[in-house]
Amino acid sequence: MDSKTGGLSYDEKQRQAAAEIARRKVLQSYEDKEVKEAAQFIKRQEKGEEPKGLEKQGSRGTLGVSATPVLRQVTNDEWKKYHTAWQEYYQNYYSQYYMNAAKEYVAKEQVKKIRADGEAQGATGVKGSAVVSSEAEAEKSFKEKIRERAMERAKKASRRRWLMPIIFGVSVVLVILFLQYNRLIFAPIAAYVSPGEQPSSEISAIDSNVTLTKVSAENRLIIPKLNVDVPINFEVGLDDVMTMMNQGVVHYRINGASAYPGEIGNFVITGHSAGDIYSSNQYKFIFSGLERLEEGDIIYVHYNQTRYTYKMVGREIIDPTEVSKLIIETDKPMLTLVTCWPLGTSKYRLLISAEQISPSYKGAEIAKDVDIEIGDMETTMPSNEKTLFERIWDWLTGK
Repeated sequence: MDSKTGGLSYDEKQRQAAAEIARRKVLQSYEDKEVKEAAQFIKRQEKGEEPKGLEKQGSRGTLGVSATPVLRQVTNDEWKKYHTAWQEYYQNYYSQYYMNAAKEYVAKEQVKKIRADGEAQGATGVKGSAVVSSEAEAEKSFKEKIRERAMERAKKASRRRWLMPIIFGVSVVLVILFLQYNRLIFAPIAAYVSPGEQPSSEISAIDSNVTLTKVSAENRLIIPKLNVDVPINFEVGLDDVMTMMNQGVVHYRINGASAYPGEIGNFVITGHSAGDIYSSNQYKFIFSGLERLEEGDIIYVHYNQTRYTYKMVGREIIDPTEVSKLIIETDKPMLTLVTCWPLGTSKYRLLISAEQISPSYKGAEIAKDVDIEIGDMETTMPSNEKTLFERIWDWLTGK
């Protein structure tokens, strides 16, 4: 019943209408069956299969045989069949009806519940939505990070493909530069350490007043301030000077500067100041510290078992071709040390001049010229070892 109007509700009206339709369909089906049976009965009478004059009792009254057949009395079994058919139809119809109604009711209740939960927990729902959204964003961010890392790795791999040839090229250039210019680094260092194979302990200066001091037969050059003690190679031709400088320092003789120790004239000694660090020449840095000498510093030369003592009196930087600077007018024994300058290069020549102070040179002989003609005189002073590029150029030009 409808609580508002007091009459039947909409669902009850629907159920009654459905029941009426079902009842009518059952009755119509039953009547069609009775009519069909009456028609069949008349046909059998006409064929003589049924005795004439028989009547069928029915609710419609008694009819003649020549007219429509009289309906027979409905038996209990037939009524049972009628009611059973009607009940089955009614049961099937309403079973389906109520099943659909139940489903619709459950669906409506679920919708109501969802709406009620949404209204009652609006803030919670927003929060839940925010959580879901946050999870979705986190998943998206994670995927983006993976994609970014993959792209970054791809970019790094691409950069490596371009970078490796560059690194290789730069490495080759650096190696070549090191092989060419390493002496610029190591020569200044060698200027402040013990050159050659000498120990780092300082060589003590000897009293210059002691004359004719006997020493060993080995010819040597000793510079106490620089801790230099190196063999001197005498009687070396001009063509062999560079080679013999790998075995110590060399007596460099030209016309006008050909004196030996103790002779009046200029006694010239040349040696290297720089060389490649990978060179096997142990004397490549022997004169690297010459620029540290000052006026008054003592230099010793052991020659023919006699110690000759010299005192520094001056320095000069000249071009390599200024060989004439070694030829000096003097009335005393002089010593000149020659090496390349600046350190690590062969651009100029550094000359260190010293005069003999011991032993006494009174009555000393004047130096004789060398047995060469002026035209054969060396026009360029000895230099340091050749650099990498110089050796390559000599190899290419066949020198």
